Order: sequence, then structure tokens, then C-alpha cells
Amino acid sequence: MTADIAAIARHRIGIDGDGVTTLVAFMMCPLRCRYCLNPQTLSKEYPSKSYTAKELYDEVRTDELYFLATGGGITFGGGEPLLNPEFIKEFRAICGNDWKINVETSLNVPLKTLRELSGAINSFIVDIKDMNPAIYASYTGKDNTKVLENLKYLASAGLSGSCVVRVPLIPDFNTEKDVESSIEALEALGFTKFDKFTYKTKIHGKR
Repeated sequence: MTADIAAIARHRIGIDGDGVTTLVAFMMCPLRCRYCLNPQTLSKEYPSKSYTAKELYDEVRTDELYFLATGGGITFGGGEPLLNPEFIKEFRAICGNDWKINVETSLNVPLKTLRELSGAINSFIVDIKDMNPAIYASYTGKDNTKVLENLKYLASAGLSGSCVVRVPLIPDFNTEKDVESSIEALEALGFTKFDKFTYKTKIHGKR
């Protein structure tokens, strides 16, 4: 089994997981966000590289000492990493349990996928956009039914403490009040760790 990888970024500290991490960005995403941070992952023309799980492990294991010394590991991002569940499970089987595996995800994937992977993942960095279905649909072009279902699953499975939920203020799409409403809804589900920030756009209000 192979996966198309857009980029591999080493020696990241305090950005996307505990300790020293290597970010592995997958191609493809189910969303079409108005201010996409990684639009190259959506392009079939982008010069990505195809890896097997073993090939990826062989490339990133050069930093194993950093991972073990700092409690770090691999952060799968993208794109949407949860579109590649079999690859992630195979990678976990190869790297073992000493490395942490984090995923940066929109959670807009089938619940079945999350159930399959929850035992292989140490922490989730969830890019929630906004909990309001209308705002979410306006910004991403998709509905957030799967997202809400997956959040409830993570909470019911006792995994909310392993999640950091990003709740952004998105210019021209939501307000500070919307952000607070999203946090209140997430707290009601049992989530406690949030990353609040404002999207920086090249041209405010335009694409």
C-alpha cells in the first residue's frame, strides 16, 4: 500500500505535538476551504512522492533519538491524513509504540475510519472551523455532520483529553461570538483543550 506525500518537515518543536516532531503532509482533502493553508495538497499537478509505510519509516527514523528523548514522533497532516487509515495503521505497526503519532485532521471522515484508527493515534489536533453548520458549510463547501458524530465518539471513548481543538476566527465567515459559541458546544461534549487564533489572509475578505 502506498500514499502520496506532499511534504516532510523535520525538527518541529511545540507546533504540532509534544516534543520534537516530523510533519508528514498527505495529499487530498474532502474540504474546499476558502482560505486553504495547503492548496497544493489538492492539486493533481503537484509533484508529490509516493511512499509505502516502510519507505516512509526508513526516511523519518533518522530522528528517532529526538523522538524518544523528547516524547515526540510523527504528526500526520495534509490534506486530510484520515483518508489513509490503512497506511497509518501499517506505519504504527512498523514504528511500534515508542513514537507518538499525532494527526491534524478536520474529522470530516466516516466514523468507521476513526474507530479503526483511534488505537493507533496518541493525539488529535482537530481543525474544527466552526461548530455552526451554516458557517461551516459556507466556509468549507461541506456539511459538518461527520465532524459532530466523530467529536461525540472521541468524547464517549474517553479521548477528549487527547485532543486539541482549533477554533479559529475566520475573517468574513464567523465572529468572536461564534468562536465562543463553538467552544461552549465543545465544552459541553467534554473537550477542554482549545487553540484560539485568527486566520491571516493575504487579501482580507477576498480569494
